[in-house]
Amino acid sequence: MSAVLLFLAVVFSVGGWWLARQRLMSKPWLETGLAGITPRTEAVRLPAAKLGLGVFLVVVGALFALFFSAYFMRMELPDWRTLAMPHILWLNTAMLVLGSAAMQCAAVDARRDRRPALRYDLIAAGVATLFFLVGQALAWQNIAAQGYFATSNPASGFFYLITGVHGLHMAGGLVALGRTTIHAWRSGDSDRLRTGTELCAIYWHFMLLVWLLIVALLSGWMNAFADICRQLIA
Repeated sequence: MSAVLLFLAVVFSVGGWWLARQRLMSKPWLETGLAGITPRTEAVRLPAAKLGLGVFLVVVGALFALFFSAYFMRMELPDWRTLAMPHILWLNTAMLVLGSAAMQCAAVDARRDRRPALRYDLIAAGVATLFFLVGQALAWQNIAAQGYFATSNPASGFFYLITGVHGLHMAGGLVALGRTTIHAWRSGDSDRLRTGTELCAIYWHFMLLVWLLIVALLSGWMNAFADICRQLIA
């Protein structure tokens, strides 16, 4: 529970800091200056799409935090049998890291208006993510071959649930990435393309963070961290 609360605190702290920088609580009628000129601040003009994505990611983070909390509570019961993590998950993790790195390169290329490099970065991110999803299907097949199904054991049920929900989010992200990639191959509005690429990059980085926490949970590393937190609190 301590690890889950820490995760929630980090998610909401980052979200609050990010929203605070967008001047959502500003009072423009009290700001002085020439008409039509926005006072100089450190805030960045925030498109509605970025604000919507930020709110969505906070909700997704809370959803996975609830999964983690339920996982910790359920594993305390006597019928829990720990599931060995398939080795292919390490390869899947590498694929998602490559996809996130490619998205970061794409965001940089979009800001610098380097359209040819941007196209290949987006394709690389999409291919790496497809390999990740294929690897996830192989991981499911692997544990099913060992006789672990969704109803066989609470641990295997949580494995299917958590990795499945994460996979659905990545598949949904591929739809947005596909639209952005198509737009990159057409001569269109560079500002719109830059915004779309940045949104995809933020999404990929966030889902990579969630996946790393899932790996830590399934491998038992998060359990050790939770024990340390309990000892510190006690």
